Amino acid sequence: MFISFEGGDGAGKTTQLNRLADWIAEATAREVVRTREPGGTAVGKTLREVLLHGTDLDPRTEALLFAADRAYHVASLVRPALERGAVVLSDRYLDSSVAYQSGGRALPPEEVEQLSLWATESLLPDLTVLLDLDPVHLAERIGDHPDRLERAGSEFHRRTRQAFLDRAAADPGRWLVVDSSRPKGEVAERIRSRVETLLEDMP
Repeated sequence: MFISFEGGDGAGKTTQLNRLADWIAEATAREVVRTREPGGTAVGKTLREVLLHGTDLDPRTEALLFAADRAYHVASLVRPALERGAVVLSDRYLDSSVAYQSGGRALPPEEVEQLSLWATESLLPDLTVLLDLDPVHLAERIGDHPDRLERAGSEFHRRTRQAFLDRAAADPGRWLVVDSSRPKGEVAERIRSRVETLLEDMP
């Protein structure tokens, strides 16, 4: 099973991913792999530094670097884990690129999506959890040293949030939208409830 966590900066993706991973590990005998994009591999860590902490990049270069990270991430980590029967939880995946590079950077969404589908040989998650948070809460949730994307401005983050919501509305079977301003325990329970149903259908 492949589950991705999406949402704006500061939405609580890492917290909820770790909660779900701990619960799956306790409730089942399956291997659970936790990863992230960018940075889930050694190559990805280098690209993450360039993308989030390097100099400003033009939108197309940014999109290509994210796709390069995703291609290697899937080929070297995600797909091998899925093939051996593991549950893979990823902090961001393809939908982040479409939301940030098309919604935020105004690149054509179809082109950004096709780039990542080509890079991953069309691998999509079984479930994508969108932790939805109004960007007005961003300042109180990020640290004192925001990265390059966190500094992109309120309008950028507003467009990105809307792009996520639009994608979720267009494919409700793959998405679970959760209001991440709710208490963490309540958010975790919503996610567990949906994942339990998926686990029941696994061989």
